[in-house]
Amino acid sequence: MLAARLGTGFRDTDTDIVEAAGKPISEIFIDEGEPHFRELERQAVRAAVAEHRGVLALGGGAILDDGTRALLADLPVAFLEMGVAEAVKRTGLDAPRPLLAVNPRQRWRELMEERRPLYTEVARAVVSTEGRTPEDVADAVLDALELKDA
Repeated sequence: MLAARLGTGFRDTDTDIVEAAGKPISEIFIDEGEPHFRELERQAVRAAVAEHRGVLALGGGAILDDGTRALLADLPVAFLEMGVAEAVKRTGLDAPRPLLAVNPRQRWRELMEERRPLYTEVARAVVSTEGRTPEDVADAVLDALELKDA
C-alpha cells in the first residue's frame, strides 16, 4: 500500500529468500538451521538495498545483523511498532514462524525486547499500528518520513 501511494515498487526480502532457496523459511530453519537462514537473509538484504529503490520490507530478524543495520543507517526506515495483542490480531502467532513455535506470545515478547532497540536504532520514524487500518498506517509512515510530496 505504501509503495502504491508513492508510485514505486515493493520488495520483500523474505520472499526473495524463499524464491532463491526454493522452500519456505520454516523449512530452511529446520533443514539448515537459523545461522544458515541468517546468512541468506544478509545476502538478500544486501542485494535488495543495492538493487531496489522502492519500498522494502525486511524480515523481523534482519535487524540483528550489524552489517544490515549499517546498510539501513542512511535510508528512510520506518519501524511499525505493535504490542502482542495487535501482533496476534494482525499476523496470527500460530502461523508457521520458526522462532515462535513454542509459547508464541511469550517468545514474541522476548524477541521484541531484544530487537526493539535495534529497530529504533535505524528507524527515522516509529509508527504505531495499534488500532489503525493499513491505510492509516501508510498515511502515518508517509507523514513521519515526510514523504507525502515525494
